[in-house]
Amino acid sequence: MSRPLEGLHVVECASFVAGPTGGMTLAQLGADVVRVDPVGGGSDYRRWPVAGNGTGGAEAESYYWASLNKGKRSVAIDLRTPAGRELLTALVTAPGPDRGVLVDNVVGRRWMANDVLAARRPDLIHVRVQGYPDGRPAVDYTVNAEVGIPQITGPEEGGAPVNHVLPAWDFTTGLSVSTAVLAALYERARTGRGAYVELALSDVALAGVANLGWLSEAAERGRERPRHGNHVYGSFGVDFACSDGQRVMVVALTEGQWDALRKVTGTAGVFDALETALSADLTQEAERYRLRETIAAILRPWFAARNLAQVSEELDAARVLWGRYRGMTEVVAAHREGAHPVLVDMTLPGGEAAITARSPMRWNGDHGGPGEAPELGRDTGQVLAELLGLDAAEIGKLMDAGTVADAGRHSA
Repeated sequence: MSRPLEGLHVVECASFVAGPTGGMTLAQLGADVVRVDPVGGGSDYRRWPVAGNGTGGAEAESYYWASLNKGKRSVAIDLRTPAGRELLTALVTAPGPDRGVLVDNVVGRRWMANDVLAARRPDLIHVRVQGYPDGRPAVDYTVNAEVGIPQITGPEEGGAPVNHVLPAWDFTTGLSVSTAVLAALYERARTGRGAYVELALSDVALAGVANLGWLSEAAERGRERPRHGNHVYGSFGVDFACSDGQRVMVVALTEGQWDALRKVTGTAGVFDALETALSADLTQEAERYRLRETIAAILRPWFAARNLAQVSEELDAARVLWGRYRGMTEVVAAHREGAHPVLVDMTLPGGEAAITARSPMRWNGDHGGPGEAPELGRDTGQVLAELLGLDAAEIGKLMDAGTVADAGRHSA
């Protein structure tokens, strides 16, 4: 199936999560994304998790790197050399209406400054991922700490901050990268102008908590929001244990969801009496949040008297909003049974099996393909010939000099 961005050419020179996520998103939408890495691989090339349970040695293939860079063409260039820098510059500024798009997170290289590149191609679209707006480094886990989320995460009695394991700001930044590219392309198509878009991870995190109203709340109250463990803030939602030890998360955001939960658990009369006794109106989300512990205590016996299969059947029949806690091994098992069409098996260049994802966007019902597993430098010769017009002899000289490498020589 054709994809909407077919014909678009993007050069990606970025490491870790945010930039590669932006490039992967564009590639799964059909763009030809050329990822440029140093000869031998960048700092994220062997990042965990790796094949072999971490015991595969220094050459173990990274599930992380392979999955975030699938569907891209890989070029390996020694950017420490003048010839290598010129090759990358030529790739970035190559002529053509569907070229001249760069995604990077490069800091401190004057030759890759936007004004230098734009002098070669004035309509260049350049999206640069940063840690902070002033160029200082940052990663998801440091900016998350600085916007206050670990202070409100974790058990109520906890004192130390609780970090999360999901790099949410990295992923949000990556999707913002793809949005910025598409917006700049639209502007260039209308005006002929290029664009330089700087996107700082710290700004993405600050915008996120501000747009949720969390900073306004802190400013008004003058203190931190208290921790509530697994309770959903501002509404009713918490986990319950079933009789077989399985746990479920149940949420009632709307009046209809609350009514369904009351009816299926047979507690409507109890909650009617509670409302009268406490002069409360549990149809209101704020009231359900205020009385969350009392509500949870009333509901727990219903869950404790049923195993997961019974709970699942009854909650589904009543259209209650809920989810089961699963380990990732269970997600893998469900994938093996065909439960998750967005997931797909992928074979890494070394032969190891991996699980990756197709685009979560379904175009006319179709996720599209995930993209082929990348191999460092595999497409170096093809890209240099196709995009820069170099012949086999010229490419051979560059490889002999160590300026570029192909998949068989990437460890040079």
